[in-house]
Amino acid sequence: MTAYLLKRLLLAIPVLFLTIAFVFMALHLAGGDPLTTILGPGAPRELREATRARLGLDKPLPVQFIVYIGNLLRGDFGQSILNKEPVLKMIGDKLPITAELGASAFALAYLVAIPLGLTAALNRNKFFDWFTMILALIGVSMAGFWLGLILMYFFAATLKWLPPTGHGDLKHLILPTLALGLPRVGQIARITRSSVVEVLGQDYIRTARSKGLRESAVVLVHALRNALIPIVSLAGLDLGYIIGGSVVIESVFARPGIGFMMLKSIYARDFPVLQGCMIVLGVAIILSNILADLAYVVIDPRISHKSKD
Repeated sequence: MTAYLLKRLLLAIPVLFLTIAFVFMALHLAGGDPLTTILGPGAPRELREATRARLGLDKPLPVQFIVYIGNLLRGDFGQSILNKEPVLKMIGDKLPITAELGASAFALAYLVAIPLGLTAALNRNKFFDWFTMILALIGVSMAGFWLGLILMYFFAATLKWLPPTGHGDLKHLILPTLALGLPRVGQIARITRSSVVEVLGQDYIRTARSKGLRESAVVLVHALRNALIPIVSLAGLDLGYIIGGSVVIESVFARPGIGFMMLKSIYARDFPVLQGCMIVLGVAIILSNILADLAYVVIDPRISHKSKD
């Protein structure tokens, strides 16, 4: 297990470097001058040039990138162009808010979808199966921001049960969690159903039943565990989807997390903040895929041996 983990971490290093390089180049080549935001469009040329030199924006892009990498290795993500705060401190303040939303949406999606998919597989071609798959199709077709606006209209504006925006107690978390998590329920339920149906047709399942094992033991111990591998694979991708989707959902519900901070930094051309946020989100996605790989090994230890071949 340790060797397998070290191999995955070493493979993540070049991926992380390419992610940082892509983010840096894409932002600096996208156009827009942060000096206009800082000094205004009518600032004297001398002041603009002095500020550009102070921020290091007068150097060629390759030199800026090398300096940026050196700073990252020292744990320095730079300072916000607008408010002069350290980027790492700003991210640290907002990260718990985004993590809270992402964790709750991820838990909601899988705690709802896996039982639905499993029940649909056990009732294959019956009413519950068809009903669940219709709901899954509807869920796959929904966009998170659209669902968020619908939920906000009904539960906040019309019924006034929940607050529409902001961050605070549990009530502020319910609508964003539903908007981010529910669209994933459909696809997860469909994959769970397909995987369980395939496993239930295997010879070892028929052997387990012929031995007189209880149906619950056959399904939960033998069938579900072997059906989890594609679900775990999807979970690694879903973490990335939920992390990325938090940018839109936090904007819809005005939650002061990393996603909302990224959106404001885009409008303000605050490159250090935007770069830092995207790098942190990229690291989160890479780590989520490593965790999915480790989950494979826990479910099926043969995977770690196959990796040595």
